[in-house]
Amino acid sequence: MPDVIAPDLHVLFCGINPGLYTAAVGHNFARPGNRFWPALHAGGFTDRVLSPFEERELLKLGYGITNVVERATASADELSAEELAAGGRRLETTVRRYRPRFLAVLGIGAYRGAFGRPRAVPGPQTETLGATRLWVLPNPSGLNASYQPDRLAAMFRALHEAVTSTRASR
Repeated sequence: MPDVIAPDLHVLFCGINPGLYTAAVGHNFARPGNRFWPALHAGGFTDRVLSPFEERELLKLGYGITNVVERATASADELSAEELAAGGRRLETTVRRYRPRFLAVLGIGAYRGAFGRPRAVPGPQTETLGATRLWVLPNPSGLNASYQPDRLAAMFRALHEAVTSTRASR
């Protein structure tokens, strides 16, 4: 999956890895039932629910998309600890090159594995990558029953508020 990325974004959203359907159609978070696009809208990032086929529209708004691991799988459970750690190193290089203000990792397990933070919890993180602030959001997969749409939207909204407040203070 190619990254949707540009220098100096407000937020670089980072999925765990592409699912097989997403990889087949070539657009991020494309599987029907994935709640990324509705959560992005409900959180205030977009003025409507975008289609995965409109993913490049995010760049005009100052947002982008990447993944921790590039390999497509049927389930993120198929990824090894080594793949997540290597993905974290690759992601760190990407963040230092493109300098987004926030990196939002979509999945607590992926964040813990990629960055070696076994006790991390969702929300803002204390560490940074250079000047980039780190934030963990729940995995928006429809399989993640722990986060219903209203709770997912609230967590996306909290990040949006942080992004908006940092833009206002610049």
